[in-house]
Amino acid sequence: MAIRISDHFTLGRLARFTAPTCAMMLFTSIYGVIDGLFVSNFVGKESFAALNLVYPLFMMLGALGYMFGTGGTALVAKTLGEGDDKRARGLFSLIVYATLIVGIACGVVVFVAVGSVAGALGAEGSLLEECVVYGSILAFSLPFFMLQETFQSLLTAAGKPKVGLCVMVVAGVANIALDALFIIVFQWGLAGAALATAISEVLGGAIPFLYFARPNSSTLRLGRPLIDVRALGRVCVNGSSELVSNLSMSLVSMVYNFQLMAYIGPDGVAIYGVIQYVAWIAVSLLMGFTVGSSPIISYHYGAKNSAELKGLFRTCLGVMVTGGVLITVLTHLFAHPLAAVFVGYDPALCEMTVAALGEYSLAFIFVGVSIFGSAFFTALNNGLVSALISFLRTLVFECAAVMFLPAIIGVDGIWLSIVVAEIASMFLTGGFLVGLRNHYGYV
Repeated sequence: MAIRISDHFTLGRLARFTAPTCAMMLFTSIYGVIDGLFVSNFVGKESFAALNLVYPLFMMLGALGYMFGTGGTALVAKTLGEGDDKRARGLFSLIVYATLIVGIACGVVVFVAVGSVAGALGAEGSLLEECVVYGSILAFSLPFFMLQETFQSLLTAAGKPKVGLCVMVVAGVANIALDALFIIVFQWGLAGAALATAISEVLGGAIPFLYFARPNSSTLRLGRPLIDVRALGRVCVNGSSELVSNLSMSLVSMVYNFQLMAYIGPDGVAIYGVIQYVAWIAVSLLMGFTVGSSPIISYHYGAKNSAELKGLFRTCLGVMVTGGVLITVLTHLFAHPLAAVFVGYDPALCEMTVAALGEYSLAFIFVGVSIFGSAFFTALNNGLVSALISFLRTLVFECAAVMFLPAIIGVDGIWLSIVVAEIASMFLTGGFLVGLRNHYGYV
């Protein structure tokens, strides 16, 4: 029997509903890691450097799609909860078409400016040429990549998380298979990697677009958009926290790398790269749960079902805290195998990575509260509080900790800075959750 966002949700029903979204986010993170391994092992260090130099630009722009998706899901699900299906369909169409238009505009700008951006980041000679090749190809698929990010959230509002999972599996398997074909068999180098990624992004954006363009079993369908500039503005404000989170990741990484070069050197940057891969996979499960549960929260908030909202709040917060603890334990247990996959060829570097991963992973105990809090307020259509949590958590707490803590306790301060930042963010989020509990009635 199909689960609807209007249903009563026990822990088991919530787990079943969010499982496809968790799997989708996990699969996305895993195939992203594999994509990097193909380039590193079969193309070369310079091409791998070019990929890492340019790809953050596309992740930053893709965050716009994620913003439209999360902010739009909150508004669409709330409107469905209010019983206005027609308006919900109009808003849904507006969000999708707005994402497509913004994606096309960004693609044109990137195609023209990718060389200048790579040059400003320090690329020159053959490295610059590789950056231009890779970036130019991905510029064509950028609108579809943004649509893919938008639909990851909107599919849950439509009550179709399994469709989202199937789309990501198709796109992910295509990316991995085409990487092997273009890079290993055809030996097209970095251009082959870019083409494989571009094709997978086209599949990830086009399949759900076509699904909603035709009659389907959900309430939502693409049609005439509701021209409501104020509503679109609310979507952007609601999703601004997710935009801030994604944009700030690049800046935080730059600060980490700056400190690591000063305290350890290139080995430190390599260690941080491994930690980021592990963190990406681990946090994807928590993110998947929040993406999957957010439209349920929005629906019952819109329906003024306070009893259900209270139950969802307790259950979701409990899952996120428990999940963070479990992830920390598992990371400690499997730290050595995880490090060996990436740097096993260098025993000394591998041991340093294991030690650093053990310290860094303590942050997973606390991260669930902040991730949930930010997503929860987005679901309640309070984008300002959600954005404030995300902004302070990354651009203020984490950047400040990684800049100043190493001066006090040395290298360990770099790895423990994320722990300090997440503890501070947890208390901040807890303050908002307690302070606004009566206003929204979730306690």
